[in-house]
Amino acid sequence: MSSIELHAAQRDELETLENLMQFYTYDFSEWLPLKLGEHGFFNIQPLPDYWRNPATRPFLVRVDGELAGFVTVDNETHLPGARYNIGYLFIARRFRGQGVARFVVSTLLSRFPGQWQILHLDANLGARAFWTTVMPDFCPNGFDQHQQSIKGLPCTLYRFSM
Repeated sequence: MSSIELHAAQRDELETLENLMQFYTYDFSEWLPLKLGEHGFFNIQPLPDYWRNPATRPFLVRVDGELAGFVTVDNETHLPGARYNIGYLFIARRFRGQGVARFVVSTLLSRFPGQWQILHLDANLGARAFWTTVMPDFCPNGFDQHQQSIKGLPCTLYRFSM
């Protein structure tokens, strides 16, 4: 059994988060027309305002001490009444399918009680399968599911209380 750790990222770890965003963006390039720049990196803008927002809480994920991904909780919600949102969730491919994301989300939901919103792009079949499977387990009292276009992209949103 692997040891999964979720710890709040510190200011000196923001570069690590920005580096991991390249891999997150790479994954999303399967569904969005994201282009590599001339130097082999995605042309993503740094997110200093996002990281400085007091409502943004970034976490690094480690499996057996090895960096395995990151997740953020923020307040960038699209549904009325929702207070918390998972802004980014990235688990490196070699750790997927091992319960890491399930542990991470479960831990966050227990740390931040209140109204939540979680969303995924409908084109992201892996995310759709994950959230469809885990939502009933995470929300024994039920959840609302909504279809909404965000920035012109069809998305599924879940709203629930913890």
